[in-house]
Amino acid sequence: MQPASKLIRPEDWDEASHVVSDVYFPHRLTPLNRSNARNTVAEAVELGPVKITHIGWGADVSIQSDHPGAYAINVPLSGHLESVTGKHEVSSVPGAGTICPPDTTTLITDWSRDCSIIGVRVDRDYLHREMARILARPGLRLPPQLDLTSENGASWLALVRSLLDQMLRSDGIYTNPLVAEQLSGAVTTALVLAAIPDDETAGAGTRPRIVKRVIDEIHADPARAWTAAEMAEIAGVGVRRLQEGFQEYVGVSPRDYLLDVRLERVHDDLLRADGSSTVAEVAMRWGFTHTGRFAAAYRRKYGVAPSEALRG
Repeated sequence: MQPASKLIRPEDWDEASHVVSDVYFPHRLTPLNRSNARNTVAEAVELGPVKITHIGWGADVSIQSDHPGAYAINVPLSGHLESVTGKHEVSSVPGAGTICPPDTTTLITDWSRDCSIIGVRVDRDYLHREMARILARPGLRLPPQLDLTSENGASWLALVRSLLDQMLRSDGIYTNPLVAEQLSGAVTTALVLAAIPDDETAGAGTRPRIVKRVIDEIHADPARAWTAAEMAEIAGVGVRRLQEGFQEYVGVSPRDYLLDVRLERVHDDLLRADGSSTVAEVAMRWGFTHTGRFAAAYRRKYGVAPSEALRG
């Protein structure tokens, strides 16, 4: 884990842009009027798959970024942000945060001179895995804007700001991987609960114990050669009752849920592969024994062949 970093008063816009790219996301910066870069502030701390930053340009600027491999949550502490992602136009001021999806072009058309942000970067695959674990409902996505006036939203922001402040003053115990893992999980869980409306999470919160038991076991060991009978035995009910419970509270069958978890584990490993493993070896590691069916399922979920993810 990298130590906390800080930049104040760069010499020019190129330097300012370069440092902000290093601590947050690569981007294209366009100053919107004649001003210098010396009021730029960039601070960052890292907790494994989560990075928390404080950024201000001290000038009216425009920013374009594809946010490769991670979500960005931009929370103005002052001023305003005007952003466009696809068909979504989002205007955020204090009390709201703009959520920028990964691997998708977002244009911040107006980052106001008086705007400084708390920016939270969360690894895409880590967030998707945590969402599946927390909500147990595949397919849910974060909305384009986060309400920070709600109880959950305000609590999440308070946690993030506290961690940033404490880690900038001293890394201390936060450099311990075990501590960092716990804190990154807390930040991500709080983000998901703040971002997904209560009516969408209600099914996950009230799902019966029989469903939760099986979900927990699947996440603990997705590579296991699971059978319907084994899942039902863990749940303590018959196969048909378990199927009904998953359809009612998760929206898919136990087998489809297991498939989705396995695909996410394979995808995560392929993106991080060092060239020592083949696609087939990674797939078999997570319980896939039929490479053709695996490849077809992977393409349906991610839109590319697994070999393309490995090369990337």
